[in-house]
Amino acid sequence: MTDDLTLDSLVPAGIALAAGLLGAFALRVLLRWLAGQARRTRWSGDDVLVDALRTVAPCAAVAGGVAGAAAALPLNRAVQHGVNQVLTVLLIFVATASAARVIAGLVRTVTTSRSGVAGSATIFVNITRVLVLAIGFLVVLQTLGISIAPMLTALGVGGLAVALALQDTLANLFAGIHILASKTVQPGDYIKLSSGEEGYVEDINWRQTTVRALSNNLVVIPNGQLAKTNMTNFMRPEQRLTILVQAGVAYDSDLDHVERVTVEIVAEVMTEITGAVPEHEPAVRFHTFGDSRIGFTVILGVGEFSDQYRIKHEFIKRLHRRYREEGIRIPAPARTIALQQGSVVIPQQRAGEDAPTPA
Repeated sequence: MTDDLTLDSLVPAGIALAAGLLGAFALRVLLRWLAGQARRTRWSGDDVLVDALRTVAPCAAVAGGVAGAAAALPLNRAVQHGVNQVLTVLLIFVATASAARVIAGLVRTVTTSRSGVAGSATIFVNITRVLVLAIGFLVVLQTLGISIAPMLTALGVGGLAVALALQDTLANLFAGIHILASKTVQPGDYIKLSSGEEGYVEDINWRQTTVRALSNNLVVIPNGQLAKTNMTNFMRPEQRLTILVQAGVAYDSDLDHVERVTVEIVAEVMTEITGAVPEHEPAVRFHTFGDSRIGFTVILGVGEFSDQYRIKHEFIKRLHRRYREEGIRIPAPARTIALQQGSVVIPQQRAGEDAPTPA
């Protein structure tokens, strides 16, 4: 394995190993300082890069020190080659894992910073990570002298069989990519399906879309089903929306007065309630002569879908209180029922007899 070890060979080997360890420690300290500087910047991509270098750079320094020590020792050619191969494979493995983390982090950073792109969707991140790891694995095989051409041929032939066996899985995968690429649905959107499921989209991964309902439960929908169903997206093309509140007043009400008071309450709610749209123009529209009231619609502006419940709640309370103060009556539904007494046949009165009493 080795020739006779001498002090002249051990000293350079020890120096090389110590230099590698010292370099790893220095790089660790330097990268820790760089990480603190990166956190002060607005771009999160530098945080991802520094975090990856904190793993790769110290490992590379240690590997360099070990390689230098091995070169200084009187190792035979086979052992030297084996040590170099092991160190090379370890470096490729660490570099590949770090590159996968960096590229996946950059993809997540870019999608987060751009509007209309899936910021938290893991499907793109997972695909990127798998591709980088696969490339690193092929590089390791090539480094070890293993030909990858037969493997690529076998993968090409076996890919058809795998695709046939995983039709549903692949359908969900490509449906998820299509949904994200077409920007129909993005994480954070509030959607409602024709089948009744509704909530905020939490994530779109390679197989399914996770939706969080207002009850805080998670609804899992396969991507293929989501792509085929009828769906309403309450966040697109604009997050703000208008809601309609139905109301009615008595027939003897002054409608101009009713409209003026209602508009004042709408303006008050729009400016004071969180989630409302302050610049929304109040609108009241009378539309129906009902059985017991004149019906009208109040149009409110909300900033986001779930805000409508709080805004309706406050609007109805304040409107009811103001109507009572102004003497505006909101009649309850009433029905007038007319009962017609049935006709009664009264016989003719005979002589000397009293007239019969009607039933």
